[in-house]
This record gives sequence, C-alpha cells and structure tokens, in this order.
Amino acid sequence: MTMASDPKMIPQSGLLSAEANQAAALAGFGGVLTVDLDAIIANWRKLEKTAVPAECSAVIKADAYGCGAEQVARALNKAGCKTFFVATIEEARKVRAAVPEPAIYVLGGHFQNTGEHYAQINCRPVIGDLNELAEWDVFCRRTGWTGGAAIHIDTGMNRLGLTLAEAQAIIPRINAGDHGITLVMSHLVSAEQLNSPVNAKQLAAFRSIASEFSGVPAALANSSGIFLGAPFQFDLVRPGAALYGVNPTPEADNPMQPVVDLKARIVQIRNVERGESVGYGGTWTARRPTKLAIIAVGYADGYFRAASSNDGTRGAEVIVAGKRCPVAGRVSMDLIAIDITDLPPNAARRGHMVTLLGEGITVDELAHHFGTIGYEVLTSLGHRYARIYKGGNAVEPLGRPAPVAEQTPATPPIEQPASPPPPLLS
Repeated sequence: MTMASDPKMIPQSGLLSAEANQAAALAGFGGVLTVDLDAIIANWRKLEKTAVPAECSAVIKADAYGCGAEQVARALNKAGCKTFFVATIEEARKVRAAVPEPAIYVLGGHFQNTGEHYAQINCRPVIGDLNELAEWDVFCRRTGWTGGAAIHIDTGMNRLGLTLAEAQAIIPRINAGDHGITLVMSHLVSAEQLNSPVNAKQLAAFRSIASEFSGVPAALANSSGIFLGAPFQFDLVRPGAALYGVNPTPEADNPMQPVVDLKARIVQIRNVERGESVGYGGTWTARRPTKLAIIAVGYADGYFRAASSNDGTRGAEVIVAGKRCPVAGRVSMDLIAIDITDLPPNAARRGHMVTLLGEGITVDELAHHFGTIGYEVLTSLGHRYARIYKGGNAVEPLGRPAPVAEQTPATPPIEQPASPPPPLLS
C-alpha cells in the first residue's frame, strides 16, 4: 500500500514506531480515501472475460474517475491492459509518464497546432469532426507522423462525432490505404437500459458504417454495453465506471467489486436535548435526547448537501462502530452531524473513524441519496483526503507466472506528491 500526503505533516521516522508514524501522518486529515487496485484489476478481468474475444481497454479519464489515473494505469497495464482512454492531452501526458507502452486515445479530439503534443507523448486523438480530420491530415503530412488516430461516428448521441453521411464520405480515403486510422468508434446512448430500442438502432447503424472501414478495428460498447452481448462488443470494448465499482447493470445485481472505501474522523461527541435543532437552518429537530458525532467531512469533500436530512426526510447513513447511523440535519462545507444515540455507550469516541463508503454502503447507494449517478460521486471526491492505495503491486497478465511479490511493510510508505506537469501550450 502507498499513501499520498503532505510531507510537512509527517513526523521524523526515527522518533516513533511505524504505526505511530502512520497515525500521526493521518491525523492531519479529516478523512481517508482507500482505493483497492486489486479490485479494479478484478473488475477489468471480469469485463475482459465477458467481452472475449474483443480487447478490453480501460477508460481512465477524470483521474480514473477520481481513483488516481497514474496508479490505476500502472496496475491495469501490469495486469495486461494495452489501451487506455482519457479526455484531454494533459490527462494523456500524466498517464504516459506512468505507462510508456500502451496506446492512449484522447476523447477530446484534435485542435489546430496540438498535433505536436500528441506526437511528443505518442498518443492518439479521437477525431469527431471533418475540420479536425483536415487539421490532423495537415499535421501528419507536414511532419510524417504515423502515430494513429480514431474516428468517432455519431449514431444517436448527438454530442460528438461525424454524422453517418460524413463518415460515408471519407470511406474512399480510408479504403485507399495509408490513412493512419487505428480505430472507428461510436457511443451508446442508453446501454444501461437492456430493452431500449435505441440500442438496436445504434447497433445497426454502427455495424453498417464500421464494416466499410476496411481493416480498421471497431469499438461501440461502454461499461453497460459490454453486458448487451457479443453483437455490441466488436473488436474493442471501453469500460469506465464499472472498473471502479459502479453497477453497469442497474436492472440487476452489481457484478463488479467495490473499489473505494471512504472514512471520516469524529471531531466531537455532543448531546442535544429533545426539541433542539441541529445544523444550518434548523431543519432537523431532535425528537428525543440525542447523542451526535460530528465528523470532519462535508460538501467541500464531495459529500453532497443533498444527503442532508430534515424533520420530514431521512438522509444518508454512515457506518459508526459497525452500525448504520443517519445524518442529522444539513451537510455543511466541512462537517456532518451523525445521530449515534442508538449505539452502546462509548462505542464512538472523538478521533474514531466512521465509514461513508464501504462496509455495505455502495457508490450507487450514495448516488441515490445525492440525487445523481455513481460517476459523479466518484469524480467529486475531494482533495482533502489522505489517499491510500492497496494492491496492484506485483500483478501479471493471466497465463504468465507471477513473480515472487515483495514483502509489503506493515505500514504503507508515504508517497511524495508528484510535481505538476508543464503547461500544454506556451
């Protein structure tokens, strides 16, 4: 396991035991976010197996959905993942520094004068506009760059991508050879709805146009699309949220392992009398003598205000001493009050940690309380947590003998924060 934190807050290692050093380092944080890299690998392998014989790539945009793009890329690459998708060139730059070999596609596409940046880090734009394609062609002809690019075709999302007519118009160019297109792709609108007629319509449109891109691999399925079956999987699938534990099949049980565990520190225990209100606006009133635990996380840390409770509505729950306890009142920027009245005496004390994600509280459950989707929950996780990564250190692709793993120390070493990358444009 590795832990990223502010080195200024770490005591001198010679003065305390390893366990005391870790506790002292964590004391400066209101919460601890643990990412299970082994669970991400297991999820990727499950998706890979479901999509055989298609290649299984990994979408690691938005800092791997809040889980840490560099760490996730290294772990999945060791597990056998050969293709990654990100949203921007800057995201690609960070991922390339972590994994030198895999193909990296940038979903945000190509803009004039950015070709040199793609070439510099050997990554590939996903081109979804004829102007982009023309600019990319000019760059490739001028420089001789042959690093490849993807063509994105819009089959119903009406967001990015060439229209079907535009895609048809470039077929002669593709079939003439030496085109540098390494992937043709589209994106499903309603893949999580198994019986949506839009799925079949998009599949038919994409199958028809992709078949004309002679010799070019095709990709349509996202996380949920993988579970629509073999006709949707083509040559490559692009799972994202499912890798991080979000349910790709919301009409059925979640086939993915949970990845993120989030804990917050109790900073105060206090008692309020029956009839007293708690939190901003006084929207929650104690109906009995009540014991509260105040925890050091709030909406600035990605725990949405929508999870609040009031006198008419029950909010989200957290796990305190192994039991579910409800939020009391409004979630504020840095603090949340939790009703712990029903716990045994002394079960929760100042300094103890409570669980906001994990121990049965899933990303999708929290998303329900937030009034959103698991994607937004993960990508909103704040930067004030201590981050701990476990697993993923000595993995090998299936079918290869695994090396002898190094002994993991009892206390995770502190990982120094990386220096920021240079600006993209001068």
